[in-house]
Amino acid sequence: MTAPDPSLPPSTPQGLPDRGSLLISNHHPGVDHFIDEVVRGLERHSYPKASVFAVRLSLHEALTNAFMHGHRGLPPGTPIRVEFDISDPRAQFAVEDKGPGFKPQELPDPTAEENIELAHGRGIMLIRAYMSSVSFNERGNRLEMVYHRPAPKA
Repeated sequence: MTAPDPSLPPSTPQGLPDRGSLLISNHHPGVDHFIDEVVRGLERHSYPKASVFAVRLSLHEALTNAFMHGHRGLPPGTPIRVEFDISDPRAQFAVEDKGPGFKPQELPDPTAEENIELAHGRGIMLIRAYMSSVSFNERGNRLEMVYHRPAPKA
C-alpha cells in the first residue's frame, strides 16, 4: 500500500472532498491520484461516462500544460495550484501555474495544414471542445474551466 500523497487534502471516507484547493507537484503518482479522485467525485454525483471522460481528459491536458509549458525553466517540484468544485449540475476547475503566462489567442491552430502532423499543440483545443466554458486570466497562467452536466434524456 502506498502512503497518501501529502499534496492532496485528506480524503473523506468517500474520497476527495467535492470542493477544495491544493498544490500538486509534477510527479505522476500525485497527478494521477488527483485525477482518479476527481473521477470518483464525478461518479459519486452520477455523471455519465462520457462526461467523466470529458472532464478527465480536460483536467489531464490542463495539468500537463501547466507543468510542461507554464513551469518551463522553473525548478523541478514547483507546484501548481488546483481549485475544484464538483456538484450535481457542474464540475468546475482552476489550474494556476507559477510561470509568466501566455496569450491563448496566439496559439497556432492545430487543425491548420502546417500543424496537422505535429504530435503536440492540441491540449487547449481539446479542453475547449469538451468543457462547457474555458477562460484564462489576463496574465495567461490560470485556466478556469467548467463542465455543465447534460440534462437527462427523456
